[in-house]
Amino acid sequence: MTLPANSRIPALVLAAVALVLSGCGSDSAALKVAEQERSGDRDVALNGCGEVECTGEIDGAAYEIVLPETWNGTLLLYSHGYRQAQAAPPDFETPSTEPEPAPGWSSGQQEVGQALLDQGYALAGSAYSSNGWAVAEGIEAGEKLHDFFVAQVGEPDRTYVWGDSLGGLVTQVLAERNPDWVSGAAPLCGVLAGPALNLDLALDVAYSVKTLLYPELKLTGFASWDEAVRNWEGAYGAVLAAGSDISTGVPKILLTAALADAPTKTKTYDGSTVESQVRARAEALLTAVGYATFGRYDIEQRFGGNPSGNDGVDYSTRVSPEERDLIETVSAGSTDALLAQLDEGARVSADAGAREAFAASGTPSGTIKDHTVTMHTVADPLVLVQNEKVFADRAYGSASRSDDLVQLYTLPPASYPTDPGATSGAGHCNFTADQRTGVIALLDGWVRDGRYPGAAGITTAFGAEAASVSQAFMPGDWPAEIEE
Repeated sequence: MTLPANSRIPALVLAAVALVLSGCGSDSAALKVAEQERSGDRDVALNGCGEVECTGEIDGAAYEIVLPETWNGTLLLYSHGYRQAQAAPPDFETPSTEPEPAPGWSSGQQEVGQALLDQGYALAGSAYSSNGWAVAEGIEAGEKLHDFFVAQVGEPDRTYVWGDSLGGLVTQVLAERNPDWVSGAAPLCGVLAGPALNLDLALDVAYSVKTLLYPELKLTGFASWDEAVRNWEGAYGAVLAAGSDISTGVPKILLTAALADAPTKTKTYDGSTVESQVRARAEALLTAVGYATFGRYDIEQRFGGNPSGNDGVDYSTRVSPEERDLIETVSAGSTDALLAQLDEGARVSADAGAREAFAASGTPSGTIKDHTVTMHTVADPLVLVQNEKVFADRAYGSASRSDDLVQLYTLPPASYPTDPGATSGAGHCNFTADQRTGVIALLDGWVRDGRYPGAAGITTAFGAEAASVSQAFMPGDWPAEIEE
């Protein structure tokens, strides 16, 4: 197998990485909003936005409330995904500080929000008082916005919390901490294994990039945001060069991606050929290194040091037989030689205080206190789908209402062009608008009418999208050893 001369991992990867790291949007396709009979629908009294400030700021966090013409009594409280702490590659645009009452709302993609308004839901969402790893700030913003809504707008019959990515983490912690007012939760593509495990994995990828591809890469202790960005840019160049070196560079990409079980397809690349799988894994690798450089800088500043380490990690256990076979197909004998290099590299130790503070900023316990429906793409290059397996293990291992947890997975098409890419199922938070409204319909039917979200419920809630939504998919184990 050879890669054509013009098959370097293209600049499109850079744009895709930026999209992944910047949070989540929504599909802009026209919505097909199914009319559903729901028990208990009624016109609930509320104070309209003429009487209440439906946009404003609460303790440094901008909020927005959007009200339907006729309220069904349900408040949807949305938590947005990760926003860069400062301008980052590739466009270095100023990160948004706009409130987000529904996915994509502040960027003009309002199909999901409008569909939910048409069904009678009230929408509310907040920016956080800071960007970056602002989990604690997101939890605080959600709690205070709920209290404001109750005091100033109206008393909900029920409140559903939902959110994407970092906002999915915020959503679950909100639900665990506030069972008195949360009626149901829908964490989407959420960091449900918690911050420590995910940053550890990003460090593993960065460590491998440093050891095998870019020795100049700094792993911790960046002096500034700019230094962290320069490190990522250097790593990006090294990965580009490796992608055009079939015998030496490509095996290093594949082995590095194997350490984190990076998916073989992304929104851009369908993984239908070995070349496509290499590009997909390179995209996932660069995504992780972004988190491990400029993302890490923000985290270390917040929590007073480095919260992750790789002392004692045996990387040979991370490479599955299938991953080894692919590496050996590209370059026979490469796998063991590369693993030997990883064994010899200088390891990193976590600062215990920073790690404890990082975990305490918001780590789901898995304690289910209300009906909870999660949804994840099966091929997520940033927040691995294995986050759902860790979360489920915690839920079923605790004394919680684990029967109140339903986990859904969206499946990508078998093949798709790089432009516009997968419609859903592959990519971070890459859901269609109908899949997003379907999750709310499914949760609402469960909470209000007691309809368990099984196959029949999925068919009803998702309609034409039901075939792309699976309850039977089983994520693999977390790629690394878990020390609870």
